[in-house]
Amino acid sequence: MKSVRVCEHGEPLVSVETETPQLKGTEVLLKVNASGICHTDLHLWEGGYDLGGGNRLNIAERGISLPMTMGHEVAGTVISVGPEGDASVIGKECVAYPWLGCGECSTCKRGQENLCATSRSLGVFIPGGYAEYVVLPHAKYCVEHGGIPASQAALLACSGVTTYSAIRKFGDVLKEEPLVILGAGGLGLMALSIVQAMEFKGAIVVDIDPKKLDAAVQAGAIAVVNSSEDGAADKIKEQTGGGAMAVLDLVGAEATINLALDSVARAAQIVVCGLYGGELRVPLPFVPMRPLNIRGSWVGNLTELREVIKLAQDKGIAPVPVTECPLSQANDALMDLKDGKLVGRAVIRP
Repeated sequence: MKSVRVCEHGEPLVSVETETPQLKGTEVLLKVNASGICHTDLHLWEGGYDLGGGNRLNIAERGISLPMTMGHEVAGTVISVGPEGDASVIGKECVAYPWLGCGECSTCKRGQENLCATSRSLGVFIPGGYAEYVVLPHAKYCVEHGGIPASQAALLACSGVTTYSAIRKFGDVLKEEPLVILGAGGLGLMALSIVQAMEFKGAIVVDIDPKKLDAAVQAGAIAVVNSSEDGAADKIKEQTGGGAMAVLDLVGAEATINLALDSVARAAQIVVCGLYGGELRVPLPFVPMRPLNIRGSWVGNLTELREVIKLAQDKGIAPVPVTECPLSQANDALMDLKDGKLVGRAVIRP
């Protein structure tokens, strides 16, 4: 089978041809129909994360090694199963749940494999969707996406379940208050679509790129704010009637988290998903005095993936703009993402 791999950090992806995997146990083989190119892939390609203050987390410290076949947003057709597998899934079109854990620890047994300390995530620790085929350990990780085009369904495995899981953390406040979304890229547009599908009040979208803000307007944002302009925090306060009660930071940079802190009302919630990097400094008295609620959200669990796919099927999550490319152009698409040239998402169609 054909795949493209990271063989050296910061260098072009390398095309490789290998034997199609032979299955064992309960394993499942998916023929890849679509594989999203995610901003997390850039961090993996670069080799680490910016921790701020001149510090960096290298992915090798997390046990991630090269060569690596990236791609954790995968929609495919099940074509075979291992000798102990569930043959009833053969022929089904599914989204692959990528956030695999060990399956044995108490965290995994609670259904939170995405938080497992010994992760086996697809496209990170095991070969992913920048390839013609991927292997999953069990049929339960194959979630049917009937009625959703493959290029949109694939995105639900990461940007969909990540934003859905984060949005759920705000609770009922979103019935009455708009969600302020920091970042109008693929994640931001997905979050906007999910807020609408869940029939919440709506979203105000913030970004520095006028083209992305225009896309958010077209997608139905209540309002947009260009954070590169002066007075962005004041504009957010104006749009929210005195201060935001719910902010979703999909960038995760020092500039965005500080904008969030400057824009919120007392007792607001800030949920951070983005991994752009940097550090957060908050005077400790502000935490109880304001009081601040800042929390992280890390992708989503298998149940949440099933829920967001069902939401898309039942409510019709608005499609995110997609640029499709063949496997041979995966490196070019990754560089377009790096350079901020994409509106929406890029998807590989092997």
